[in-house]
Amino acid sequence: MRFLVALFAVFLSLAACAEQSSKQEYVAGEHYIVLEQPVRTIDPKKIEVAEVFSYHCGHCFNFEPALQAWKKQQPDDVVVVQTHAIWNSQMENLARAFYTIKALKIEDKAHMAIFNAIHLERKNFNTPDQWAEFLSGFGTDKADVLKTFNSFGVTSQIKQADARARGYGITGTPEIVVNGKYRISSSKLSGQGEMLKVADFLIEKERAAL
Repeated sequence: MRFLVALFAVFLSLAACAEQSSKQEYVAGEHYIVLEQPVRTIDPKKIEVAEVFSYHCGHCFNFEPALQAWKKQQPDDVVVVQTHAIWNSQMENLARAFYTIKALKIEDKAHMAIFNAIHLERKNFNTPDQWAEFLSGFGTDKADVLKTFNSFGVTSQIKQADARARGYGITGTPEIVVNGKYRISSSKLSGQGEMLKVADFLIEKERAAL
């Protein structure tokens, strides 16, 4: 009996070692960047995971389904937010569309539809009227879209998004920033899928520090 108990204890010890070794340890500077100056998060009571993306970015289009599936698996202490990159006037119009659908509360229906329209249907949206025509198909009308698209509120969101991206030191899209402290880029990893694994690692790191 004692032999069986000892054997079982050894088995548990080996299993624990195997589990520990299976957990990838990610290293600052090699797999992610520690920001010199942390960027304030939206809700300090939660661990924030911010993705910086662009609707014109093919990598962002491919990454979006995986990000959304991962988002649904997160516990209550994690909040996932998206910020549209703004590097030129064309990207500002894309960002205006993103913050417009958020303000109109049609993001769930329109967000992926915008990606699909640009990357699958090869549509171009160069003017507010073109955006209004397209977005009016998601439960709102053109007048509301145009009013929101050019509103002070959306303009403020764009300025805040630009400031956040600059604070993050974004070098491309998509990139992920965990809790305003750690920036994750696929260029340092094996691919986009590993970005989410690094995010999981950093979420645990932040949770343990609380």
